[in-house]
Amino acid sequence: MILSSILQAIGLFIATNIDDIIVLSLFFARGAGQPGTTARIAVGQYLGFAGILGAAVLVTVGADAFLPSEVIPYFGLIPLALGLWAAWQAWRGDGDDDDDAKVAGKNVAVWTVAGVTFANGGDNIGVYVPVFLSVGPAAVVAYCIVFLVLVAALVVLAKFVATRPPIAEVLERWEHILFPIVLIGLGIAILVGGGAFGL
Repeated sequence: MILSSILQAIGLFIATNIDDIIVLSLFFARGAGQPGTTARIAVGQYLGFAGILGAAVLVTVGADAFLPSEVIPYFGLIPLALGLWAAWQAWRGDGDDDDDAKVAGKNVAVWTVAGVTFANGGDNIGVYVPVFLSVGPAAVVAYCIVFLVLVAALVVLAKFVATRPPIAEVLERWEHILFPIVLIGLGIAILVGGGAFGL
């Protein structure tokens, strides 16, 4: 029974988090050369994912008042705002005059990663709640433990992808454009997909 829950949890995690590899890879590209980038991304990913799990568990035990399902699509405003800010900075050319700063990358904040992870997890919450409702408390705990272990694997995989020479060259060259585009696109997809603002 536990083995079955573990295997189901692995499949569910992969299905709901595969898109995070792209976003995390862009975070790694953005923070390339900055000390502590991996640690900040890992902590941010864990904080954001803990928020996703916490929300899913709360909704599962009947705390709909805490997080009504109608609110989830509005989380898209987080990556949308961050993407617009990154686009504004890229358009203004922040740091373009300083080649050393460009080579060193930009500091990636823990709360930025956490916010984007949590906002991108609206679909996760929507998938996890019915699954959690269909299994017992022990299985929910097993799912959560497996998910938290796999977060580390996700971060390692994203770093691996971002540091492969051909990919790293593309990311280094185009990160300042790709990063805001991906975040803005993610925000719009979350808002439109969830029907926020009547979209």
